[in-house]
Amino acid sequence: MDNILFEQNPHWRNLSIPSVKRESLKQLIDYLPLRQIITISGIRRCGKSTLARQAIDHLIESGVSANNILFVNLEQPFFLEYRHDANYLNTLFETYLKLMNPQGRIYIIFDEIQFFENWQVYVKSKYETKDEKLDLKFIITGSNSSMLSNDMHTLLSGRSLNIHLQTFSFTEFLNYKGIHYATKLERLENRIEIARAKDEYLQWGGFYEVFNVDSFRNTETEQIKKDILVSYAKNIIYQDIVPRYSIRNSEILERLFFYLLSHTGAVLNYTTLSQIFGVSDKSIKEYLNYFEDVFLLQRIDKFHNKPKERTKSPKKIYAQDNGFLQIAPRHSKNLGASLENFVFTALYQNNPHLSYLKDTYEIDFYSKGDYYQVAYDISDQKTLKRELNAFRHFRITDYDKCKLITYDQNDKSSEIEIMSVEQFIFNA
Repeated sequence: MDNILFEQNPHWRNLSIPSVKRESLKQLIDYLPLRQIITISGIRRCGKSTLARQAIDHLIESGVSANNILFVNLEQPFFLEYRHDANYLNTLFETYLKLMNPQGRIYIIFDEIQFFENWQVYVKSKYETKDEKLDLKFIITGSNSSMLSNDMHTLLSGRSLNIHLQTFSFTEFLNYKGIHYATKLERLENRIEIARAKDEYLQWGGFYEVFNVDSFRNTETEQIKKDILVSYAKNIIYQDIVPRYSIRNSEILERLFFYLLSHTGAVLNYTTLSQIFGVSDKSIKEYLNYFEDVFLLQRIDKFHNKPKERTKSPKKIYAQDNGFLQIAPRHSKNLGASLENFVFTALYQNNPHLSYLKDTYEIDFYSKGDYYQVAYDISDQKTLKRELNAFRHFRITDYDKCKLITYDQNDKSSEIEIMSVEQFIFNA
């Protein structure tokens, strides 16, 4: 075990792993002085481990001894036989104390903690331990939303602060590429580079290992990107969902996921899906819950003032990263669907209660009192009229903000603000 801990904690040897700074790092740094447990949730490969290691670098730069920071990736194969014994987490901690003999506050980072059963009980017991010699600060990461479940909140109520990490945002993607966009002048000077980056992001999304393929300058980069995205999806399905929920029809689960990728932005019909896949409505709903739990897909409600009616409403489905649209079995270059899914990921990050509106007309997204329509191209007057009529149908007062998001058109001359998708992101 000693060798594993030394291998996973390069900072003990004064080594740092280079990485692209994430926007959530500031929030994480703000939480570090607090006593509460910090939880970082997000889809696999979105950068949770990297974010935690960036916090380690910050702590060391701030004067914290490297000996006072423990990082453990709990999915290391060595730990497999102990995953049913939460007490083994204490064995890890005791081994660390003997190895490093830390003095003062200790930072414990457990990566992919859901790998261990009943981890909440161990963390809670340590958190509540009244020992003057042990001042512990926990940072834990996990790849499913059960980290935010009722069970966890019951055990860790008032004791945790969550950071939900998505794949790279568009602005983080621009930072990765070294494209400056902070001011209007920079956006004007770099408009061509920003436009190219927009096209790439709309197509391939924000997984670092996907867009970083381009740095290897391989002529087959497009197929490699698809292969990576397929491997991500299948690994999540077969490693996180199937064993955890004892799924027998794993093939149907996989087929359903890829089918739904071809229907992002559509309203779900559970009865139709049950007929297509030969399983009950109940099973379809359970499978969708599993996809949401591991952050692959997300449903949004039709807005209603009554919570009960909203819960019962028809749902629209979206992918949590645009890259997944490229591996849909019937994928075509549906640029409108890619743009709508991109807008969804940006809005959902700031409002998990995002919804849509629909009766005679439809509004794609309704968030915090603002209306958002997405139309790739509004050069056709019929298209423009349809989108504007939808706003007028639902708009209650002249103070309601209505934004029509397009691929590359901008117009602030009317009561409806028309903006390109990059302007929407920059003004968010």
